[in-house]
Amino acid sequence: MCGRVIVDYDENMDVASGTELSAWMQQRPEGYEATWNLKPTQDLPIALTDHKTGERQLRYAYWSLVPIWSKELKTKFPTFNARSETVTEKASFKNPVKGRRCVIPVSGFYEWTGPKGKRTPHAIFGPAPVIPMAGLYSWWHEPGAGDDEGWHLTATILTRASAGVMADLHDRMPVFMSDELLHDWLDPKTEGDRLLVDAVSEAAVPISGQLREWPVAPLRGDGPELIEPA
Repeated sequence: MCGRVIVDYDENMDVASGTELSAWMQQRPEGYEATWNLKPTQDLPIALTDHKTGERQLRYAYWSLVPIWSKELKTKFPTFNARSETVTEKASFKNPVKGRRCVIPVSGFYEWTGPKGKRTPHAIFGPAPVIPMAGLYSWWHEPGAGDDEGWHLTATILTRASAGVMADLHDRMPVFMSDELLHDWLDPKTEGDRLLVDAVSEAAVPISGQLREWPVAPLRGDGPELIEPA
């Protein structure tokens, strides 16, 4: 489960230096604003490779993948997360798996523990300033709009069974993207299949053991104070 994320990129964009992701993160995405409480259906930064030009892009997408056949942007069922175990079978996700894969570079995220009504949020961060998460994207077109207008880029974050630090917080965690597999994942010429998804999912386990977390106050509003230990 991943339903709230933090996006606070370094001013000089050296957050991913020395990694495969650095090629995509040469600058902040257009319209960038730092946020410490980004929710599904808001705009989420994603890294992708353009199908036609091969250009590496870092841009914003609507956080909830909308399949091309949907008649409206809002889906009936939540699609801000996609289970890695079934993503190659589900109608909404199986086509994006083949060649519309992306990485969501966040600074951190939240998970909740405790009984209903008294749940405690935990801020979670990785060993580096950016945590790359495996994702999928889709272009949704407004019915009735012209060919050159009404297009919306939408995306979802893959999840898997929890491991490492996440095991004590929730039974699901994001699929953290390993540097070794990032190039293949972002290459649209690499056809996505069950083997690729499983490899990316398994590579997330060692990363989960390097996470840092601490409880924070209930999330209200938006600002850096949200990640201060409670």
